[in-house]
Amino acid sequence: MAGSNQVQSFDVLIVGGGPVGLSLGIALARFVPGINVGLLDRRALTVPRDSRASAIAAGVRHLFTAIGVWDGMAQAANPIAEMKITDSGRADISRPVLLDFVGPGAPSEPFAHMVPNTASAASLIAAAQDLVTIVEPGAVSAFSAGPAHGLVTLDDGRSLSAGLIVAADGGRSMLRGLAGIRTLSHDYRQSGLVTTISHAQPHHDVAYEHFRPAGPFASLPLAGNRSSLVWTEKPEAAQDLMAMSPGDLAHRIESAMGSVLGPVEIVETVQSFPLNLVLAHRLAAPRLALVGDAAHVIHPLAGQGLNLGLRDVAVLAEVLVDAIRLGQDPGSMAVLERYEGRRRTDTALMALATDGLNRLFSNDVAPVRAVRDFGLSLVDRIDPLKDGFMTQAAGASGAKLLKGIAL
Repeated sequence: MAGSNQVQSFDVLIVGGGPVGLSLGIALARFVPGINVGLLDRRALTVPRDSRASAIAAGVRHLFTAIGVWDGMAQAANPIAEMKITDSGRADISRPVLLDFVGPGAPSEPFAHMVPNTASAASLIAAAQDLVTIVEPGAVSAFSAGPAHGLVTLDDGRSLSAGLIVAADGGRSMLRGLAGIRTLSHDYRQSGLVTTISHAQPHHDVAYEHFRPAGPFASLPLAGNRSSLVWTEKPEAAQDLMAMSPGDLAHRIESAMGSVLGPVEIVETVQSFPLNLVLAHRLAAPRLALVGDAAHVIHPLAGQGLNLGLRDVAVLAEVLVDAIRLGQDPGSMAVLERYEGRRRTDTALMALATDGLNRLFSNDVAPVRAVRDFGLSLVDRIDPLKDGFMTQAAGASGAKLLKGIAL
């Protein structure tokens, strides 16, 4: 009720109704009987009009299975059974494959699936509505942490309290700022173009990552003869591409792909967004934990941003369930520091890897290209190295996500 001074209380309050916040709420509700979880978002909790799709690594798929939402996504999902990586200059006609990954158990266990964002949102929202208390849309205007609970005040005057408040409110997290948590940030001076294409040739569940001088260009297999496209360009070039007619842009896309899938057609609105690196200096503060983009925003070249956030969910859920079982205060700094300690290394390594790869490949300097192409070819020939890359891409450690916490 707007303007009311009454405080609505929860055991855990999650701020942010995206896939990361929803997954955490569902996980806690499923594995801690009787827990009172609230979920707040700025907007009404409905399936968004979103033409994009996300790569869900095998480990994260196990998380979705554990919390009971994968079946709702599976019918719309398309496996990624193989990934081919090329390196090419601006004027190159051919796109020789330098690195070729095949899923460890493909087709029975592909290392990832492409899932339309609408399908994942529908499944998560349906599950959450039965398990957590959805707070009417509202924006956070203030946050404070007391000895036993955190308190958020909304811009309409309402107040919400919880023993633990979780910031899942995105890369421009209001809660992170209100808690005084600083960030390390870097503007890549690149734009990401996203759309869906149809193509003449079947993709055979193969994803392509073309490293080009302005940045990576990825096509990721969707159901049917369609693929999700993520194209990195300089901002000025991205603006020029956005201004093209659909037919002209389709020809440019086919050329950039080396015609590996034949003639293409753009079937969804082309969207553009700036690319940045954002890393929070801390993942926890008194009565507050950061997850997902509120904790880290990385370059999309490996498609690992969402997977990184969902690994936050798995670890935080496991830490909180263990604490509750032991009778500990789940919002205490001692508990939250365990979460932070377990996530810090994975987050830093993924940020460094994506940043380094982007810097290494986003140029057309001949000596640099020669060295990196030799390196990629070497990795393709050394099975232990290649298996290491595959394990990381699949989030294989995620096969143990939420291990042993089901009651």
